[in-house]
Amino acid sequence: MAESDSTSKLQTILHLLESAGFDDVGGSDFSVSDKITRGLSWCVAANSPLDAVSTETSAHLDKIENSERIEEALSSLRCPHPLRASQIENVDCEAILPVLRWLLSNCTQNERKIRNELQKLRDRINDAGASTMVEKLISLMGSLQVLERLELDCNSDTECSKLQAEVIELEDLVATGSDRGSFSDVLNRSLQESFGNLSLAKKELAAELKAVLSLKRQLDDVPIQSELIQYEHRFAELYVHIQDKHRQTQKYYATYNTLLEIKELMLKEISLLNSISSQFRDAITTAAGRLKLIDSMEGIAKSSQQKLEKVQRRLQEEQVVCDALKVRYSAAIAEQRQCSPLLKTFQEEFVKNDGLQSQGAL
Repeated sequence: MAESDSTSKLQTILHLLESAGFDDVGGSDFSVSDKITRGLSWCVAANSPLDAVSTETSAHLDKIENSERIEEALSSLRCPHPLRASQIENVDCEAILPVLRWLLSNCTQNERKIRNELQKLRDRINDAGASTMVEKLISLMGSLQVLERLELDCNSDTECSKLQAEVIELEDLVATGSDRGSFSDVLNRSLQESFGNLSLAKKELAAELKAVLSLKRQLDDVPIQSELIQYEHRFAELYVHIQDKHRQTQKYYATYNTLLEIKELMLKEISLLNSISSQFRDAITTAAGRLKLIDSMEGIAKSSQQKLEKVQRRLQEEQVVCDALKVRYSAAIAEQRQCSPLLKTFQEEFVKNDGLQSQGAL
């Protein structure tokens, strides 16, 4: 009865491995113990890809070493069911079955998590609108791999045929008993051809390296995002500096024009006072002269009043312009205060998104 139960559990173990996708279960080249050992190695590798035990390495290790590694790997994976190397070697189905079920349930480690990560990656690609480009890139990568394989096959076949022809030629020379001179000539010719092929390969490699360096220089010439931001900051600082210089120059020109106008008015006033002073004594002695002097003074007063009104109107216009500039300045300050937190938030989000894109690219 116990033997029947052990056989049933053994069939269950083999069925679980076969259902999980382990291909060596149905083979007849390995014993049952080897199949179970390789199957456990495969499950451990699926649960821990970076573990020392894997399907590839297990083919080159003996059964005892694999069993010991499986025991160590299960301990590092914190398997709740104890399993010793001797139990694996003796095919203790009662101890192996719960461990196998636990490993397969964890594999189901992992696959669900990987699917979720892949789905998130697909969502990010779809949100970025790059799904078509990704599909095209995948297709091109597949085509590139096919072409590389075809190229390697063609090169290997060509080289193999050439070497076989050279070997046959050398064998014929040896078989026919040719002298050492002809044999040496064949070897020298073969060496020269090999050196020629090597030189040609070096030239091709140099050309490829030159093209790669040219592309690298072109890529280096293209500014990255951080450099563009720095350029933008420098242009903004230069613009502010130019605006300050422009306002300062306008201020100097306005001061110069004002002083020039004051100078002209003072010169006119001095000329008028000199004229009045020179004619005052002659005009004051006669009644006609006094009337003429009074009329002249009234005209001067009227002209001065007109100039004063003109200057006052100009002052009012300048005051209106100054008030309008003050209003615009106040509005600009309020807008700057409103945009400052938005700009700070934008920069923080930009840095965050840039970091996420860099992690996604890696």
